[in-house]
Amino acid sequence: MKDLIDLFIGFFLSNALGYGGGPASIPLMYQEIVNHYHWTSDHQFSNILALGNTLPGPIATKIAAFVGYDVAGIPGALIALIATVIPSAVALIVLLKIIQRYRQSSVVKGMTLLVQPVIAILMLLLTWKMGKTSVDSLGFWQALIIAAVALWAMEKRKIHPAFVILCAFIYGGLVVPYIHV
Repeated sequence: MKDLIDLFIGFFLSNALGYGGGPASIPLMYQEIVNHYHWTSDHQFSNILALGNTLPGPIATKIAAFVGYDVAGIPGALIALIATVIPSAVALIVLLKIIQRYRQSSVVKGMTLLVQPVIAILMLLLTWKMGKTSVDSLGFWQALIIAAVALWAMEKRKIHPAFVILCAFIYGGLVVPYIHV
């Protein structure tokens, strides 16, 4: 029962405070999932995030379902999903009415603009941690080569990021276990 309550609180808080959806809530979810409750490790969270990005739909719900199921089975997945969706649904209904009424207000415009740099910093910190985990796991050169190939594939060849992530998963499953770093 305590696990279900913790799942609800952890996912509710991270999604209630995650203004802007997935990109904003991922660092907050990371904080709750890895640092606060220790449901997964840095490496596992990186894998969950990568896998979640290859599947259709919002990333937050996929992370919630996976972690919730891992912690407490089907009831855990349901509780984590509910806790993830409720803040967004309520906020969407309430805030859309308020923003619609005051959309020309300089205060509303200013608040929206000021939140964007905070989200960018949170994403930068998360990227740094995940990059550090990759370098620690694979070694500097292999992580750099994989990152360069991924950048080339997405920017030059215009390959969808989901396919690049899928290829990285395949590479990680087939090749990395046999390479000593």
